[in-house]
Amino acid sequence: MVDLERYSRQILFHKIGEEGQRKLLRSRVAVVGAGALGTVISNHLVRSGVGYIRLIDRDVVELSNLQRQTLFDEEDARLELPKAAAAQKRLNKINSSVVVDAVIADLNLDNAEEVLTGVDVIVDGTDNFMTRFLINDVSVKFGIPWIHGAAVSSRGMFAVFKPGITPCYRCLFPQVPQGTGETCDTVGVLSPLTDIIGSFQALETLKLIVAAETTQNLEQIDVWDLSFLQMDISQGKNPNCPACVHHQFDFLDRSSQQQMVFTTLCGRNTVQVNPRLKQQLDLKRTAASLSKSGKVAVNEFLLRFSPESDISIVIFKDARVLIHGINDLTKAKSLYAKYIGN
Repeated sequence: MVDLERYSRQILFHKIGEEGQRKLLRSRVAVVGAGALGTVISNHLVRSGVGYIRLIDRDVVELSNLQRQTLFDEEDARLELPKAAAAQKRLNKINSSVVVDAVIADLNLDNAEEVLTGVDVIVDGTDNFMTRFLINDVSVKFGIPWIHGAAVSSRGMFAVFKPGITPCYRCLFPQVPQGTGETCDTVGVLSPLTDIIGSFQALETLKLIVAAETTQNLEQIDVWDLSFLQMDISQGKNPNCPACVHHQFDFLDRSSQQQMVFTTLCGRNTVQVNPRLKQQLDLKRTAASLSKSGKVAVNEFLLRFSPESDISIVIFKDARVLIHGINDLTKAKSLYAKYIGN
């Protein structure tokens, strides 16, 4: 039995009240990304009493994250903990009555339908367009509302997408933008900005859950210049939208027979290797094998292998790999084949 007293100040807010609080306690939310936005979003949702949060992230905590990723500390970075696991540990201490499900994985077309369904709301804490198009496809296909957010440099934005009610993300952005654009790794980002955007995303999530009216705008803010722009997107539905009109879910298309997907991570000097086939590795056995070829460190979540002074290879239990120190796909494929397999 949950003690409603801990939410008393939230219940006193009449637009939530006790009925709204009980809705929050029964609700389920997926947060994609446990970085700057995701840590703020999940922190607010856990403190607000959202009953179940599925936190999905592929990366590990690094020292440079601590400037803005508010659930982590230096010990998390020293241990190179997966962000989802480190965040789960901290969130459990904040509110033990909330179920926080840590999913240590890259969100992709092979797992998106599995990890983004069975929830009431999806919240975007990511930093790349491809993942947002993927979220949008799942949102439209399964009728799950989602909240977009983005923050880079001093500029941020957020919007709410409700299938069948509002335009979808692809109505506004028909194609994936060409080029990589600005990222936190190339032009930086201010911590107050990610707090503000993540907080607005959490607020819009609460509104969706208690059936309150959400923003109809693409809200934009520059915290350095303190400027605001509201763009009404309520009439932005594309009558020929492939996703919400024709139900053509291009970003969920599994037609590719490629077994390994190699992707450069913008601004990170890192290549990610994603196996298309699900598997679980025995990290200790893998560490024993790799120890003959370089320095190896292993914990319960991942293995870090350094075959060369400037190369670091991180291997996760689900066989996903991050090769740090390069952005050349040809070299990455060579290193992967040499040390891990074909």
